[in-house]
Amino acid sequence: MRLLRYGLPGRERPAVMLPDSDHLAIDISDITHDIDAAFFENDGMAKAGRVLSDPTRDSFDTRSVRIGAPIARPDSIYAIGLNYRDHVAESGMDTPSEPVVFTKAPNTLVGPADDIVVPRGADKLDWELELGVVIGRRATYLASPETAAAHIAGYLAANDLSERAWQLERGGQWLKGKSFPTANPAGPYLVTPDEAPVDDLRLVLRLNGEVMQDGSTSSMIFDPAYIVWYLSQFLVMEPGDLIDTGTPGGIGMGKKPPRYLVPGDVVEAEVPVLGKHRNLVVKSQ
Repeated sequence: MRLLRYGLPGRERPAVMLPDSDHLAIDISDITHDIDAAFFENDGMAKAGRVLSDPTRDSFDTRSVRIGAPIARPDSIYAIGLNYRDHVAESGMDTPSEPVVFTKAPNTLVGPADDIVVPRGADKLDWELELGVVIGRRATYLASPETAAAHIAGYLAANDLSERAWQLERGGQWLKGKSFPTANPAGPYLVTPDEAPVDDLRLVLRLNGEVMQDGSTSSMIFDPAYIVWYLSQFLVMEPGDLIDTGTPGGIGMGKKPPRYLVPGDVVEAEVPVLGKHRNLVVKSQ
């Protein structure tokens, strides 16, 4: 099942995609206000699934509306650094023995076609296409990665945008370089685990039509279930929380010379099943 949200920023409505279409969806705002914590806590996934079997439901064309991030603003966004072997190599760092964890501000989340706004004072704005994991059940002190899998509501495509100077040169605290507005384009879909083969998903990111990243989740050091289990040993994840699970090689900082985003650039990203992004980079007002 593929869930999405559509409409103006801050006024998005929840919907579910028809299983045999890439463009037709059914509005489900009569069964849930949003795709948020309450949705996951109140059996929203099952209710959305039942909508698909109702022949009286009308559909609409998603190409005629703005698509927002597929989940509402979460309580928390967590992220994993250095989780692909080729990315570790290009960063010149050692392979981590445990997941490298940081956070992003929850208000960084935007839609898959929204503008990426270069923050004021930024000059090293970088891209990181990632697999995003959405938590469906409260997760704390989980017993094993196997039990953690049941706490995953689904997956989405995410771009963990990073201002490298703020991240690495301003005190070494990654949060600062990861939390400016528009720093987390996501979507278009939240896809349930039964439809997302996350052990081998291809992640491709293009900048102005040129391939920058072309990797696979098969190169992850720590897989999604392990990450959820690991995080649960240190903190409590709530329904609707998002985890960005790391990026493959091909980031701008790793180019020779480095290539960072500037106004006018077009960033296109694609992950099979999870969908596509197309974001224009614009100057801050």
